[in-house]
Amino acid sequence: MTNIDQFESLFNAAHKPQFQTEPLRLDSVMVVTDLPVDDARRFSHACRQFVTSLDSTGLVNWSVLAAEDYASVDKLMQHVLDNPPDLICTYRNLKNPARDYPFSLGTYLDVLTQVAEAPVLVMPRPNSADGGELTPPTVVMAITDHLAGDRHLVSYAVRFTARSGQLFLCHIEDQAILRRYVAAFSKIPAIDTESAAAELEHQLLKEPHDYVTSCREHLHEMRADLKVDEVVTLGHQLKDYVRLIGDHGVRLVVLNTKDDDQLAIHGLAYPLAVELRDTPLLLL
Repeated sequence: MTNIDQFESLFNAAHKPQFQTEPLRLDSVMVVTDLPVDDARRFSHACRQFVTSLDSTGLVNWSVLAAEDYASVDKLMQHVLDNPPDLICTYRNLKNPARDYPFSLGTYLDVLTQVAEAPVLVMPRPNSADGGELTPPTVVMAITDHLAGDRHLVSYAVRFTARSGQLFLCHIEDQAILRRYVAAFSKIPAIDTESAAAELEHQLLKEPHDYVTSCREHLHEMRADLKVDEVVTLGHQLKDYVRLIGDHGVRLVVLNTKDDDQLAIHGLAYPLAVELRDTPLLLL
């Protein structure tokens, strides 16, 4: 390695993304249901209870769509595009006769997450009789496979965490992928496999750890009531995230869903959304 290469490596290693809060506009909320009008209003009330921290002044404009307000995906999207909300609240398998089957989110929700600009808050499906009582989420988990620098994800997670709540910032590096890279190193004579593997693992985990430290320092000044914890480790992403969510009693999971390279929901978001049917999800 030349001196220039060494200097560049040291320079890159010294660069650490610093967290800064992203300004969020949350002035209007659209609640989308497939329920009769009265039941739709009850579900809307449950949603308002859940996101009390967003509407502490009572100035947020809430609108509700019941079953009779749209008859197709196109009609629903026309409502959304004509009056773009800052947040959409809904649930899985809208107007789906197979709604009791857990293997998908349903056509309406698939389209909403990819076409609508607004984040989508996916609540557990309500009973036909009422919307249920939901308390504000005191334990929130933001999860991603690329945490460092993701102020958008963190800012939304902070905004939705109830007062005196706990926020987990999670980054699980896929262990299977790391093993594949190490196997490739082992076939290159110029590389010390053991040393390279250790250094790569260290660097992959150090970057999200440093970013969580930056988040914690910044958020302590902004919201002293908020407890920020980190989970940065190697593992099996889907299985470990589901376990962590259960172990910590998480009340809301925040995920990125949009991907510039594809129309489908980003990365782990879809399998997690299918798996976590009883946990509210905020899909960004």
